[in-house]
Amino acid sequence: MNRRQFLQATSSAVLAAEFAAYGDTPIPTGKLGKTGLQVTRITLGGAHMRYGGEENALKMIRRALDLGINFFDSARKYNDGESDACYGKVITGSIRQKVFLMSKAELRTRDEAMGQLEGTLRAMKTDYLDLWQCHEVVTQAEVDKILGPGGSLEAFVQAKKQGKVRHIGFTGHADPEVHQRLLASFDGWETVQHPVNLVDPHYLSFIQNVLPKVRAKGLGLLAMKCNAMGGIGKNKIATYAECLRFTLSQDIDTVVSGATTVEELEQNVATVKAFHKMTPQEQSDLLTRTKNGPVGVSVENYKKAPTGGALPAHRDGERG
Repeated sequence: MNRRQFLQATSSAVLAAEFAAYGDTPIPTGKLGKTGLQVTRITLGGAHMRYGGEENALKMIRRALDLGINFFDSARKYNDGESDACYGKVITGSIRQKVFLMSKAELRTRDEAMGQLEGTLRAMKTDYLDLWQCHEVVTQAEVDKILGPGGSLEAFVQAKKQGKVRHIGFTGHADPEVHQRLLASFDGWETVQHPVNLVDPHYLSFIQNVLPKVRAKGLGLLAMKCNAMGGIGKNKIATYAECLRFTLSQDIDTVVSGATTVEELEQNVATVKAFHKMTPQEQSDLLTRTKNGPVGVSVENYKKAPTGGALPAHRDGERG
């Protein structure tokens, strides 16, 4: 056994022991901002679970329910609508009343977004979503469309009035200024989703430039990309457990977990159950360390490049 295999085996043993130790411990919960929804601090990510096929996704949803997760993420574009459909095959009957479902629409006109919502509701076999978010807003041009006449914001407002969704929000990952403009332009948002990770403070930081504004408005904060879409792990900057602990130590309500297997999901849940917040000194030391390594788009390749130009094609990445 070489050193790498030894470390992997040791890490797996530690995680297995941690999972066993906290097996009967409930997952911590908290309110999702002004929505008032009491959600688990970890949310099952809807894109990753389906990468291994439908049966893998169904197993992950069932296991997440067994583990006590009550918040489930999806988007109409995830796996060509199949992520929505997988939820519809598991979260039925009395289960639906015990959990919170969210999905998203990335099309920018009122009619297109409403069409996506109707497709999601049919696929999920539900009459309403607990949270519907305007998905993956990355440019100011998209903001113009969303806010303009006939833009998708009209669909979000209309859907809430009709009772098809209980709460509305938006997501994005490329440019904090886009989030700032959306926050300033409409007071009806109830949630915001953006990257929260241990390299974010070093380049186009959402933690520094968006998160405080979200909290000042009392909105719910959903963290994503705690592993920078795999970039932190690939660059050997930190372990996934460190990534998750740092993200949970920020002022967030829940972290969307991009697990691809039941085993990864169980590891992530164990980390959340065992979580204790990093001290300010621990966070400072960690950020000093990460600042001296690779940062910017070489790690967070979903962010706007410093020279401008076209954004890279985005596909929700591996394990967060």
